[in-house]
Amino acid sequence: MNYLGKFLFASAVALFLAACASPGANSPSEVEIRTGVVEQVNLTTIKSNHDQGVGAILGGLAGAGIGTLIGAGTGRDVAIAAGAIAGALGGNYAQQKYYDQPQAAQQVYVRLQSGVLVMITQPINANLVPGAKVFVEGSGSDARVILR
Repeated sequence: MNYLGKFLFASAVALFLAACASPGANSPSEVEIRTGVVEQVNLTTIKSNHDQGVGAILGGLAGAGIGTLIGAGTGRDVAIAAGAIAGALGGNYAQQKYYDQPQAAQQVYVRLQSGVLVMITQPINANLVPGAKVFVEGSGSDARVILR
């Protein structure tokens, strides 16, 4: 590759990298720190969404693997498909029955410094009691209450 080709290649790479950079990537973004006081804490449960669908996937793979051991030709293809479907159904049932049990949680009512009352459902934190000074971190379903 001659000098001009190397120069054009290096220029193209530099242009591509510059185009990929997000504007203001080095400037810090504004973060609102919300502080407040816990008014009430109620125990509740939340449905576990941990590894949703893993049972169906693993069951389907196991069923398809067993299906490969049966028959030959078209019959084998049918056995693989049937094994995958049956395994997926069985794996999903097993996950729901034995692993996706409701998890203990708490509803925390926080009176923010602005006067607004917010309720956040999160895993249990025994240190959160009425009167505790807290930070509210995040927003929406990702919000969490942590002690100051």
